[in-house]
Amino acid sequence: MTYTAADIARIISPDTVPADGGAPVAHLLTDSRKLVQADSTLFFALPGVQRDGHSFIPQLYRSGVRQFVVNHAPTGAFANATFYVVPDVLVALQALAAHHRARFSIPVIGITGSNGKTIVKEWLYQLLNTDYIIARSPKSYNSQVGVPLSAWQLGPEHTLAIFEAGISTMGEMAALASIIRPTIGVLTSIGAAHDEGFPSTAVKQREKEILFGGAGIVIGPRALLASWQGATLTWGDEDTASLHVVDRVTTDVTILHCQWRGRPLQLSLPFTDAASIDNCLTCTCVMLHLGYDEATINARLASLHPVDMRLQLVHGTHGSTVINDSYSADLTSLHLALNFMAQQKTAGSRIAILSDFIGSGKSPDELYASIAQALSQYGVRQVIAIGPDSSTFLLQHLAAGMSIQTHSSTEGILATLRPDSFAGALLLVKGARRFGFERIVNALQTKVHQTVLSINLDALAHNLRAYRGLLQPRTKTMAMVKAFSYGSGSSEIASTLQFHGVDWLGVAYADEGIELRKAGIHLPLMVMNTDEAGFPALVEHGLQPVLFSFPILHEFEAYVRAQGLQGYPVHIELETGMNRLGFGAGEIDELASCLQASPWLTVQSVFTHLAASEDAAQDGFTQEQADRFTMAADHLAAALPQPFLRHIANSAAIIRHPHLQLDMVRLGIGLYGVDASGRDTDALRPVSELRTTISQIKTLPAGHTVGYGRRG
Repeated sequence: MTYTAADIARIISPDTVPADGGAPVAHLLTDSRKLVQADSTLFFALPGVQRDGHSFIPQLYRSGVRQFVVNHAPTGAFANATFYVVPDVLVALQALAAHHRARFSIPVIGITGSNGKTIVKEWLYQLLNTDYIIARSPKSYNSQVGVPLSAWQLGPEHTLAIFEAGISTMGEMAALASIIRPTIGVLTSIGAAHDEGFPSTAVKQREKEILFGGAGIVIGPRALLASWQGATLTWGDEDTASLHVVDRVTTDVTILHCQWRGRPLQLSLPFTDAASIDNCLTCTCVMLHLGYDEATINARLASLHPVDMRLQLVHGTHGSTVINDSYSADLTSLHLALNFMAQQKTAGSRIAILSDFIGSGKSPDELYASIAQALSQYGVRQVIAIGPDSSTFLLQHLAAGMSIQTHSSTEGILATLRPDSFAGALLLVKGARRFGFERIVNALQTKVHQTVLSINLDALAHNLRAYRGLLQPRTKTMAMVKAFSYGSGSSEIASTLQFHGVDWLGVAYADEGIELRKAGIHLPLMVMNTDEAGFPALVEHGLQPVLFSFPILHEFEAYVRAQGLQGYPVHIELETGMNRLGFGAGEIDELASCLQASPWLTVQSVFTHLAASEDAAQDGFTQEQADRFTMAADHLAAALPQPFLRHIANSAAIIRHPHLQLDMVRLGIGLYGVDASGRDTDALRPVSELRTTISQIKTLPAGHTVGYGRRG
């Protein structure tokens, strides 16, 4: 569904007079790094902790965005742009999403609680998507920004929506409730997370329950909903629960003997940990409310698979196993993580790496006494405490026989970390987001490249200017910085290229893109080599994969669909004679059909790779490749609803061809040029007349080289 500029103005900024010729809005954007379709995007310039969204307006305007929601109009010339000036950009985002949600009368499940929101949402999706077309929150989009972006996904095709809502302080839920407007409410749990934002746990629960004000029924644990005044469907050990759990039998699975409306009901759950059992019971109650019978419920419960969220089990170096919970630090989630740790059948020592626990609402002495007790109860005998509070107070409360190592910061442990000292151990890595514990997980899980090379960045900037001199003035550039900039230092090279106005970057593997994101690179990043193991990293860091075969296309489409991410940006590689990777000529019809039918993928570019463009003797074959590519790209363009860029990758020449929107140069750090207008007006000329030489490329000091070559 789309909204015209006049629609947007009427909803959030009645005094705005839209510029003429603006495209209808289909996409809302709050993060400039996630731009997909510029011409149909509305950007909300939200204030941030470190950067104000208004500072990204010039960059987005150059990328083709023409509609912006701001609290003050920027200075400078922005021809044909519309600026919706509002008092509060976040409130405007929420108001637009609330208006959009109000257009639909389908059932909507609204989920809140301290823990388990995302897992219950994903499991409900797994259990119900056979019977419903479901819109749901992507990943953990449950915040003041995430909820409006989730609700914006609603379309006329959907028959059910599942949205989660998370709050951290008083007054936040009312805005989310006005957007979600659930017909079915779900309360998962009430724990210690964000206690500092509320006078008491009871007040926090009442604040969360604001979400359910208009719901026809609320589903959740009997212990939490006993005082709810409206209709409820509850589960619990209490005989007053709607789904009364009479007995639990745990082996490799969990068998629950229950009573439901005066008759026995037996559930077989493929999990044994307490958190998963509770979440399964919540999902079961939703299914009972929707009219599913016992046999169907059990059949679908059996197919549930764990959700890759905060508790990630990864293989560490030297035979160790790492439980990655590097996103939160509160008592409730600590017990869940320790319970998960207890389920792992490993013989090695059990070690907990913990940060300070922030915002518990307890005194440090009381808090860390509880943490020490939990660690002892679950058999942890070695603790690494990071942060001033945990280092001080855990030391005071650990039981006899438990050892502790303390560090003032994450940087402190990273400086002395020896993964071989944890050989065979089971490690729980648990910390608040601001401690950046993912760096510890990475150090325990993978090795780090050690090659260092000194590069003349002034020469690189000169080379970039030389390349641009060979391209059309309006042409954008993509710099290939794969293999960590060919061994020359990814963050330094990428930062220089970003400073000098490169528009895109390309890397070979997801881990290279992740390093660039951590180094502050915000440019769009294309990943050439895509594999299933790297899908979570791609999505988490906003990386754009190249899809080159049907298996990888179907696997990635299934993954983003599971994450609820519609229109994820991808690039398509075609095989025209390189005989390496890419969709062949005989596969274009099927490829067009697959892409046309998928709401989960949005094609950003289509490209091919030339086999011998640097060899003048092979110019005939090079031209034949270009022609094959043009025919295939034309076929895809006719089938797909969104326009895409076309480019040819080559080793040592500039190729200009009718209808190509990308000229690529592979000299030095390989560069691609993208014509933002979508046109190339140059007449077709022989390849031999367009070949350039390296004479304009500045050499580096003695002993240094600039690498060039084909992808490989």
